[in-house]
Amino acid sequence: MVLLKHYITHDRQVEIVKICRELGLGPGGFYRPGYADGAKLRLHMMCLGLDWDPQTGKYRNKRLVDGTSPPSIPESFVKLVVKAIEEAHCLIRKECRVSFDESILPSMSPDVCIVNFYNNHGRLGLHKDRDESRESIKKGLPVVSFSIGDSSEFIYGDQRDVDKAEKVVLESGDVLIFGGESRLVFHGVSSIIPNSAPNKLIQDTMLSPGRLNLTFRQY
Repeated sequence: MVLLKHYITHDRQVEIVKICRELGLGPGGFYRPGYADGAKLRLHMMCLGLDWDPQTGKYRNKRLVDGTSPPSIPESFVKLVVKAIEEAHCLIRKECRVSFDESILPSMSPDVCIVNFYNNHGRLGLHKDRDESRESIKKGLPVVSFSIGDSSEFIYGDQRDVDKAEKVVLESGDVLIFGGESRLVFHGVSSIIPNSAPNKLIQDTMLSPGRLNLTFRQY
């Protein structure tokens, strides 16, 4: 796992918010997903590239809730993901003193992005991102997570046990990458920290209170 603190510049964050708002209001945009028993997730979601359905854990070209196709991933998002992985490789070479960083954190080109918006009461329980293709999981192709807006308490661990989980605060502009041996780590969001978003970001985007989170992966 690699955490790039404040990696996304203010201007890039503004761009991401505006693009997500535009896409989120259109076909295939934000909705509140639920499970077969009627329970609703404590967030709003939009998928880019391919749709992921929480009820089935399957990826599709159209989503079940309304039959719409997910928007494409903007090229500017893809480029930022690739650059973030390159930066992570530089840190791995420096900290681990290895020359072949791909053996620790493989590269990937995202074709799926799940965009979640958590309001101040948003949560996400401990889970694994394991619905991608068998090949993707086997290779340990990473998940790349962008955090924008209010900070969140991100929890992770080797077990699905909140009491034993590690915790780190993800702030606006942070990028978290987990792949290789950490690809199937349990992780979740235990809380959103109210009023923690940068004031200038709120002024420039009129972002609602909460956290915008984009997670990229290669199916």
